[in-house]
Amino acid sequence: MTTFDPCNQPGLRPYLDAKQDMLNQLDKINKSELVGLNKLLNRVLADDLHSPIDVPSFANSAMDGYALRAADLTEGVGLTLVGTSLAGHPFNGRVEAGECARIMTGAALPLGADTVVMQENCRSEHNIVYPSGTVTEGQNVRLPAEDMAQGERVFSAGTRINARVLAILSSLGLEQLYVQRSLTVAVLSTGDELKTPGQLLGPGDIYDSNRIGVSAMLQRLGVTVRDYGIIKDDPDAIRQTLTQASQESDAIITSGGVSVGDADYIKQILDEIGQIGFWKLAIKPGKPFAFGHINDCPFFGLPGNPVSAAVTFHLLVRPALAKLMGEPVPSPITLQATALMPFKKSAGRMDFQRGWVSTQADGSLGVVAAGTQSSGVFSAMAQANCLLHLEQERTNVAKGEQVTLELIDGLYW
Repeated sequence: MTTFDPCNQPGLRPYLDAKQDMLNQLDKINKSELVGLNKLLNRVLADDLHSPIDVPSFANSAMDGYALRAADLTEGVGLTLVGTSLAGHPFNGRVEAGECARIMTGAALPLGADTVVMQENCRSEHNIVYPSGTVTEGQNVRLPAEDMAQGERVFSAGTRINARVLAILSSLGLEQLYVQRSLTVAVLSTGDELKTPGQLLGPGDIYDSNRIGVSAMLQRLGVTVRDYGIIKDDPDAIRQTLTQASQESDAIITSGGVSVGDADYIKQILDEIGQIGFWKLAIKPGKPFAFGHINDCPFFGLPGNPVSAAVTFHLLVRPALAKLMGEPVPSPITLQATALMPFKKSAGRMDFQRGWVSTQADGSLGVVAAGTQSSGVFSAMAQANCLLHLEQERTNVAKGEQVTLELIDGLYW
């Protein structure tokens, strides 16, 4: 039976169409700055990075053992031990015919040697070493430039510097790099009912969580947050704040005020002082999401319901910020899973339901709902580790049907 959804209205923009339209209206901010290694985490490379050195810069051992010449290996014949090569303290001599050197992992391969036999396959008596087992030339040796060669492109412009990238930059000896200038994003919430945590709640009041959560996510993206606080439902105050924010920031994110209530002024004011790209999408949750520009500053109007704000930030604002920062726009990695319970769904809007996916006894993936799907109940969002992508015209999902989902655990708040 088809389920009726009273919020499905004619003219709602399909999700993928609206997302592409938004991205087409955005351009990378072409400004860079030189930043030290200790402050590069979560920044975005401004230029292609080429290795200034070979890594490793010398042949070294991958094992604790003995460095020798493979041509000298004869079953039962010992090799004379002539020295030791330690990491940071190489053997300065040369391994000649019939000789070997003790060597530790990471230590430089002595001149003359071409192979390392691991210590477990060697027997030593009175400075004579007897290798055993099958040995091939070059075994257990890391060659120069085996990891990265001097001049080789290591990372492309637009690469986000995470902990792994940072470690590689350090291994190249780099102490500073040009990265995209950090975006400055204005964040504000609107609503007479909102209070900052720590204030006393009056009748009908609630604490503002969206602004805190969005600010936290922006900080994880390496964005500088300009917090304008809570703006009352006053058109003049909202107009003044948005105008100021457009002059001081690279983008604006608001929460609330984009619906159709008597005190929802954001869309009206955006229409007055800026340009509306689109408003109202065929998605659930998050239908009243708004996108536009104020004085060439991109504007993202998140719905006031906390789940709607979180989902639309993840689906739409995050890719838009990536475009502005010059990094590749991330595409969601989706998986197929079996619905382990029924999911209610109405045709007309693409539904991003919150779920919990886990591996079943047979190795397949199964998913259940993470609590109630109300857009006002954020505790269920906090319990979820995935978003189900239920197609726009799909209706109720029966137990046992296949669904598409996207992992979100650790990606958001």
